[in-house]
Amino acid sequence: MGRLFPYGGKAYVIGVTGPPGVGKSTLVDGLIGRLRDRGGSVAVLAVDPTSPFTGGALLGDRVRMSAHAADRGVFVRSFATRGYLGGLCRAVGDALRVVDAAGFDYIIVETVGTGQAEVDVMRYAPTVVVVLVPGLGDDVQMIKAGLLEVAHVLVVNKADREGAQRMIAQLRALLELSPPSGWTPPIVATVATRGTGVDELVEKIDLHREYMMREGRWEASRRRLLIWELEELVRRQAASAVLREAREGPLWERVCRELFSRRLAPHQAARKLWEDFLARTVRGDGGEGVPD
Repeated sequence: MGRLFPYGGKAYVIGVTGPPGVGKSTLVDGLIGRLRDRGGSVAVLAVDPTSPFTGGALLGDRVRMSAHAADRGVFVRSFATRGYLGGLCRAVGDALRVVDAAGFDYIIVETVGTGQAEVDVMRYAPTVVVVLVPGLGDDVQMIKAGLLEVAHVLVVNKADREGAQRMIAQLRALLELSPPSGWTPPIVATVATRGTGVDELVEKIDLHREYMMREGRWEASRRRLLIWELEELVRRQAASAVLREAREGPLWERVCRELFSRRLAPHQAARKLWEDFLARTVRGDGGEGVPD
């Protein structure tokens, strides 16, 4: 990753998110075709759900993008969530760096489709497309969904269904209630299975990209992502180191016995192990640093 990192930072990342069954993969397939028509190379990182019972994942997003299988300018890779929350998986960040360094012009990150807390994609993508369909619920339900807060472009897919125009009107009303900002998310009606509205969607993505670059927000978003990744890696590595040292330390067995006998709550046990780790790290020895 260290050797690849200097070659990245050029691809434009587009996030596509929304509840399950709204047609994200079919819409991404249409986006691939339009971006390829104008000469851009496209990498797609698609995340599929992992079964909480078997640990397996179907990785079926690529089935809907098989029309581009022979195109050397298109790369599609599926990932399993492996229990990671937020709509993505831990491998996506590194995979994004790889395809970025490989020279792709566009990277589309398609999230797993979990519903109301699927907002991690906003860290990786300066432009987030939120896909909805008629029949998801009333406007109160849409307000509850944090997805609308991260949307830069709103798509009402399956717009040939009954209730599509009502949903578009509800979305417009919600946007009017939002605090004023430099960018108001446009609403695009699509029927992805027919390709209807995909050209307009690409146009709105282009407009948002121009806005981000003109206002200096693209660079700011990339810096925020790097800081977030740095913090996450330090936090993860620190937690792994503390846990490894705790399990190998002399206090672990006794703390576990007190935990099983309910003399210590998990919070108290964790604090005791953490303080012991700090004391042993400062002293540089293996003895217990925290008295009973």
